[in-house]
Amino acid sequence: MNTTLTVILGIVAMLLPLVVGRLVWKRFDAWFGRDDETYMNSLEYFLKKLGLTVLAAFILLWLGMSLVFNGNGA
Repeated sequence: MNTTLTVILGIVAMLLPLVVGRLVWKRFDAWFGRDDETYMNSLEYFLKKLGLTVLAAFILLWLGMSLVFNGNGA
């Protein structure tokens, strides 16, 4: 693969998890909020929200990086 294409795809593969992580963070309340303000302000809820956001971002980052750099070892 061309070096320029690898750099461009690498940048996209690093920025895409940020966008997806932000969408997960913003929409988590609609998915799991239960319309309970007390529950949504608890530490348990925040840790679940943070954990799912980080998990989604890292999985997408890992997949993107493995696709971009697969076979470019030599």
